[in-house]
Amino acid sequence: MAACFCSPEIWKCWEKSGKHEFLKLCQNLISFSNDGILTDSKELRGAVYDLLWNAIRGQIKLEHAASVAKILSDTHKGVVSLLADTFSIIDVEIVCLEEKSNRDNFLSLLTCLNFIPDNILKERLENDTLESINAINNKLVYSQKYVKLKTKLFYKQQKFNLLREESEGYSKLVTELLQGVHNENSKTQNRDNTAILQNIRSLVGGFNLDPNRVLDVILEAFENAPSMADLFVPLIQGYMTDPITICDILGFKFKFYKDDETVGSLYDVAALLLKHSLINLNDVYPHLSPEDAEIIKVYKKEVTDARQYARKLSMIILSDKPAESNADENDEKQNVIENNQKIGVCRSLLKVGDWTHAQQLMDRLPPFTAVADASVSMALCALISDTIQHIYTKYAQPAGAKGQKGSKSERSVNDIEDLDEAFFKMVSYLGPYLSRDPVLMWKLIRLSKVAMKKIKTKINPFDKDNVDELYVGIISMTDEVLLPSLSLLPHNPCITEELWTLISMFQYEIRYRLYGRWKNYSYAIHPSLIRTKANVIERGKYIMKRLSKENVKPSGRQLGKLSHGNPGVIFEYVLSQIQKYDNFIGPVVDSFKYLSSLSYDMLTYVMIEALANPEKERMKHDGANLSLWIQSLASFSGSICRKYNIELAGFIQYVINQLKAGKSYDLLILREVLQKMTGIEVSDEITYDQLEAQAGGELLRAEGGYFSQVRNTKKSSQRLKDTFLDHNLVAPLCILIAQQRLCVIFKDGKERHLKLIGKLYDQCQDTLVQLGNFLANHLSSEDYIKHLPTLKAMVQEYHLTPDSAFFLYRPMCQHAIMSKFDELRKVDRSLKQSSSTSLKTQRFVEASESVLEPLVEDVKSLHHIKVWDDISPQFYVSFWTLSMYDLDVPHASYEKEINKVKMNMASLEDNKDMVSAKRKKESERYQILMDKLKDEVKKQQDHCNRVMARLKQQCQGWFPKRSTKNETITQFLQLCIFPRCCFTASDAMYCAKFVLVIHNLKTENFSTLLCYDRVFSEITYTLTSCTESEASRYGRFLCCMLSQVIKWHSDKSVYEKECGDFPGFVTVLRASGAESSNKADQLDFENFRHVCHKWQYKLTKAVVACLESKDYTQIRNTLILLTKILPYFPLVENLGNVLEKRVDKIRVEEKEKRPDIYALAMGYSGQLKARKPSMIPEAKFHTKEAKASAPINVKKEPGTADATDSEQVQVKTEPDVRVNGENIEKKERITSSSSKSDLHHSKKTDQSSKSMNKDKESKEDKIESKSRKIKEEKNHRSSKSHREEKEKGHSIKIKEENGREEKTKSKKDKEDRREESKRDGKSKGDEKEQRASSETSSSSSQGSANVPIRQELSPVRDESEREPKRRKMEGSASSTVSKNRERKDKDRGQRNEKKREMPDIEREDHEVKRHKEEESGTKFSKSPRNNEEIGKERKSKSSKSSQDGERKRSKEKKSDEKPSRKESKEDGRKEHREDGKENKREKKSKKDKEDSIDGLQKHRSKPSP
Repeated sequence: MAACFCSPEIWKCWEKSGKHEFLKLCQNLISFSNDGILTDSKELRGAVYDLLWNAIRGQIKLEHAASVAKILSDTHKGVVSLLADTFSIIDVEIVCLEEKSNRDNFLSLLTCLNFIPDNILKERLENDTLESINAINNKLVYSQKYVKLKTKLFYKQQKFNLLREESEGYSKLVTELLQGVHNENSKTQNRDNTAILQNIRSLVGGFNLDPNRVLDVILEAFENAPSMADLFVPLIQGYMTDPITICDILGFKFKFYKDDETVGSLYDVAALLLKHSLINLNDVYPHLSPEDAEIIKVYKKEVTDARQYARKLSMIILSDKPAESNADENDEKQNVIENNQKIGVCRSLLKVGDWTHAQQLMDRLPPFTAVADASVSMALCALISDTIQHIYTKYAQPAGAKGQKGSKSERSVNDIEDLDEAFFKMVSYLGPYLSRDPVLMWKLIRLSKVAMKKIKTKINPFDKDNVDELYVGIISMTDEVLLPSLSLLPHNPCITEELWTLISMFQYEIRYRLYGRWKNYSYAIHPSLIRTKANVIERGKYIMKRLSKENVKPSGRQLGKLSHGNPGVIFEYVLSQIQKYDNFIGPVVDSFKYLSSLSYDMLTYVMIEALANPEKERMKHDGANLSLWIQSLASFSGSICRKYNIELAGFIQYVINQLKAGKSYDLLILREVLQKMTGIEVSDEITYDQLEAQAGGELLRAEGGYFSQVRNTKKSSQRLKDTFLDHNLVAPLCILIAQQRLCVIFKDGKERHLKLIGKLYDQCQDTLVQLGNFLANHLSSEDYIKHLPTLKAMVQEYHLTPDSAFFLYRPMCQHAIMSKFDELRKVDRSLKQSSSTSLKTQRFVEASESVLEPLVEDVKSLHHIKVWDDISPQFYVSFWTLSMYDLDVPHASYEKEINKVKMNMASLEDNKDMVSAKRKKESERYQILMDKLKDEVKKQQDHCNRVMARLKQQCQGWFPKRSTKNETITQFLQLCIFPRCCFTASDAMYCAKFVLVIHNLKTENFSTLLCYDRVFSEITYTLTSCTESEASRYGRFLCCMLSQVIKWHSDKSVYEKECGDFPGFVTVLRASGAESSNKADQLDFENFRHVCHKWQYKLTKAVVACLESKDYTQIRNTLILLTKILPYFPLVENLGNVLEKRVDKIRVEEKEKRPDIYALAMGYSGQLKARKPSMIPEAKFHTKEAKASAPINVKKEPGTADATDSEQVQVKTEPDVRVNGENIEKKERITSSSSKSDLHHSKKTDQSSKSMNKDKESKEDKIESKSRKIKEEKNHRSSKSHREEKEKGHSIKIKEENGREEKTKSKKDKEDRREESKRDGKSKGDEKEQRASSETSSSSSQGSANVPIRQELSPVRDESEREPKRRKMEGSASSTVSKNRERKDKDRGQRNEKKREMPDIEREDHEVKRHKEEESGTKFSKSPRNNEEIGKERKSKSSKSSQDGERKRSKEKKSDEKPSRKESKEDGRKEHREDGKENKREKKSKKDKEDSIDGLQKHRSKPSP
């Protein structure tokens, strides 16, 4: 029983409101169509059903139900039929329920509904029910009558459907149809159609012909003459109006050919009937075979087979078994394809031009299944060709070509703008199978070019908010049809070039999207393209296996042939091979000269895609080096970009996008592109000659400034320049690279390896330098200023560091100065003034001042205002805006290149094999080059003279007089020297040269001596903070500085000439800033040599400290720096020996740990040993006993700035140099780096004493740690001696307490003996005191305000002289050992107690400890006294008495310190007796001391604590 559709409340309150609600519900449910037929409604049927059942069950009265039914039947006549159907259903249900009461009620209700016609009841109800309601008299008689009627209607033939049954009628029918087919008179065709139709109807009625059979005959006639559609279509349309009947007859015909090949005419008939709407596609489609499921299965199988085919080609089959054949499956698939009636109908639809039904039919099939059939695709191509033929002939057909006329398609367009979305949709159905009609492909490409030209003339054709429909259609057609079709064309370079003329009109972003879909999408969905891709890769493998330098041409032609249709596939494989084998780069680049323009553009995209591949790791497994594949790709990209004319905007934009994302790995690509295309290279291994050549003009830089001569880069450089300017890439790229330098360190520094950070930083730096040099050389001044922001904007808005900003701004400044200079010269020429050199210089100075004056104001905001108290903004701007080209002319490089050209000309004349014409041409070229070089050197010389004249005028105001020299040098180094000397190798030379220029200009308030001292004394932390390339540049800077120092050191006359009367070497700075005429103010030559020795020593100490640090960066940078400064450091033999042993130790330690450091150490060690013969002994490097000029204190003149009352520069004879009363080594550190405390300490300052104690403690800690290790190994040997030593210590303590009374006497004896031994040996200490006393007495005659110069570094004593003396002193001391032990005082006992509490020292290092204690007991340096004491002494004593007194005081002091020395010797002898192997320990001790920095300290005097 069906569910209830009405609420039970309706039946309960039927009489009150239920009846009204039910009628209202039913009336709302009754609806009907336009033809008046009642619309079938499930709700209405359910409501009627509920009404009748409730009446039968008695819930409502039968009369009420009948009345409601009557009302509903009056509403619509279709309700009567609905009631009859409902009664038939209820009748069956009641019979099944076998409930008599319900049966009676049912019959009663049916009787009440007398408005239902009997014929309707007889159709729907059972015979028993009809008899019960008296609708029939006898059900048996009624049943018999029904069977007879049914037999007569359905089983007795009334019409003849066989030809043989009524041959006359069908013969006349065929005759009538043939007469209409052969009637060719178009004027009487309509009359004939009407007559034929009337005759056919007469034949059907006259001969009782079956109408369906007659229709079948008509279709047979139409099938034999499908071209007579104008005849048969109206005939069929007039004869049979029911499309279902036509579809059934047509379907029987298709089913007849299900297993055989279907005739084509039947497809044509079906297509024509569909076109003229005589049948519906939905009606005829089920009659077509095969089923859709079978077609989809075949399609999937085809895709799977294609992919399996591709896998088999890429696999190496080791088995010798033949492949299994799938003959049955292939036959089945072939049958499905050949007997596909749906594809046949589609083909015919396209032939008759019915695109609408053809599109509907294609949509029912898998993608591109229909057009995969050649006949279908050709039919569609013909339809499209007819559609565009008119506009092609009008707009795009070449002159003189013969085009088609007319069109069979109703969709023919008359103008290009009529090419709407529907047209491009029709073309898109072709897919890659447009390749079967290359002519149509040409037409579409040419029409698209014409359309693109029209689009570009519009306003904002590519606006995203208002996209042109035609533009979108062309892009879609190119993506879905043109490019995939090119892959199936059989190597057609002509059509490839034609297609490139269209694609080149798109922006490179659009092109690359098209290439990406072509390469990654189209080859994955089309089975034919999958197989094509596999075949191309297989052929590419064959070619690449045989590619070499010898067969580049034939292999290149084959690669070019493959790339015409499938560039993405072949290039992807070639690049994969290049990433694995970088030796392929050269041959592959040469072989690509046969590519088409489209292939070159596709190659660019494939390279970018390979570089951006996220699945590849850019780093090696160590995390510190870039992978080889990206290096190979970068090198290949640079070579391709240089050799072939490809668009570079995509490459550069890719790099910019990577920089925006904070990734700097791909800067390697830009670096290679710049190097290969422009010839500009940045290398840390550049030679000095090349550096010197880079300081010259553009021609000299090109000829001698690089490793490889810059040849044939003019065109490639111009292409690169045009790319930068056309796409506005100059400013973004420069700014991003400069910003990325800091991002590498501060943004990603924590996540990356330190070595990698340094390499990425250097890569950013080198690329920025390359790019800046390229822009400066190739951009005009207008373009440069237009595309780059101002200096202030770069620093404040884009947050560039000043060094980067000035590097980019410097060419703009130089261009502006020269432009202004040219303007002033034009004015002079117009006024007919003389063009003298002085006038030119004056105009140049005026031009410089006018250009730099605004810049001076801008730079004031770059640093704190207090900075300008020490250096002037004018000096800061001058330093940063000049270059090596402005300061010096490399005459040697010019002469070298000119001589090289002359040699080439001479060899050219001797070459008899060369053709005379060519020889003459080459000779002329060489002559022109030589003339250009001569003109260039003259031009640069004039420019340098003008620049030096400008600097000479401005130099006196560079450094304010109110600032101290120390602060001036600090700001100069921090803001100028250090940032720029590490920027490029040329800048490193420039910094050294600029310091010399300041010195030569005799600039006021600038101490050259102090500047050099600060540079050489504080390199440890500066060196540590450098990257690998920066360390190399820093080394070049130090090398240039050292070269100038050694030049002055080597010749006194040169020193006197270049430094003798220069303010930079004034040892006493007068407050007024006036030059002193007193010779004593200047540092004399011998003292300068002492200072040079100090600098050599300072550098040695710093580099040894770095080499011993165990830090990778320090060791690597130190070795790099040492290699760069090797010509000038080390020059002293003993320093060189220490450095050599330290480097040899690193070489041994790092051999297995860090191969790169081992390689650096090996290289430097070999070079150092080769230079050993040229090293100078210390005695020859400087005269150690020379007297120093005394410093002079000069009070300030009134009216000067707020300095102290007096300033003094004190230069010492040995390492320390004092300026303004301060030790140079105690100045504040520069760039957060300074060396450790000096080796030479003074008793005058507590800070020096503390530093000395720290050094001693660190030495003792090293010895102590080493002794612990030896002690553990020899514990069984030392335990006994240790106990004995403790017992002796206790006994000594007791004896000391009992022997206090004899203390005075024993002390006096010891002093006498030691003085005697001292006089016999003529100790160095007495000589030192005598020299100091004599110097003091001699200096006392110069004035009471002078401070004596202290000599802190004693000459190195020969080991052979010291050994006899030591043994003699040991002998004299051993004779009184027993007596002295009993007379030790309390202090001595306490010191021994401390020593006994310390761990045992190993036997091998006994000599080191004894030597250390000997120095602390015997060697000393005299503390300088203050000025007041010296003044009193000089007033009261003469020079001779002063010397005697000093000698006497020296002896007394030595006498006081001798006991401590003797006591230390006694402890040494005690340990010596316990071990008994003194000689062996001495040798071991000497070796250890030489291997460490202690070997240096052995030769210097050390003040006692």
